[in-house]
Amino acid sequence: MATTSALPSPSPSPSECPSGPASPAPATGAAGAAGSAARPGPLLRVLGDTHALGRRLPQLVFGLALYGGSMGLMLRSGLGLDPWDVFHQGLQGSFGLSVGAWVTICGALVLLLWIPLRQLPGVGTVANVLLIGAAMDLTLRFVGTPGALPVRIALMVTAIVLNGLATGLYIGARLGPGPRDGLMTGLHRRTGGSLRLIRTGIELVVLAVGVLLGGTAGIGTVAYALAIGPLAQFFLPWFTVPTAEQAGRAGRAEKA
Repeated sequence: MATTSALPSPSPSPSECPSGPASPAPATGAAGAAGSAARPGPLLRVLGDTHALGRRLPQLVFGLALYGGSMGLMLRSGLGLDPWDVFHQGLQGSFGLSVGAWVTICGALVLLLWIPLRQLPGVGTVANVLLIGAAMDLTLRFVGTPGALPVRIALMVTAIVLNGLATGLYIGARLGPGPRDGLMTGLHRRTGGSLRLIRTGIELVVLAVGVLLGGTAGIGTVAYALAIGPLAQFFLPWFTVPTAEQAGRAGRAEKA
């Protein structure tokens, strides 16, 4: 799966933050019971903010499915892929399996790198690993590669726009970053290095390895790099679900 290099880094949700200092010893008596009741359970820690889940969960699933589908269209255009998908395609050509299978495998392996970075995955992180590769393979099964260059260019442009829309949808659901994005933000937090430089470094490495393995880089790679940040930034305000506190403030403002 691709990453959106030009995106501003959103404020981390509780599920994204590294572990903090050790908790104090539990209190006893009534105070301890009240504290235990207020302490969030495992599900709440994974979900983070549970506000508007009836909207956020379907939006997450649709956004991730659209993301995988758009990357399948990008591949079918034959004009170049984003850096991570150049890498995934190179792995397919060298070792077999489908591109979508490598999207899933690499996502799971990258997620393992979260462990030393002390990052906790959200529901969206796990869904990202499971859904994007499957949606990409499903798209590739039903969409062929067009022969005419103008049609291929139109397919590439459509894929990039849909990918920007999908990015706004799944990030706007606020249910956890993708594995690759979380790796970059985790390295940023642990090392103090520039997020942009960390993103660029990782993507240049996977792009170079992908090209060496036979992945397709071309005009689509450049177009994606230039367009995906502005597109995602355009769509994010439309689909970012407000927190409970933000929704409450908006409701009070309407009544005033």
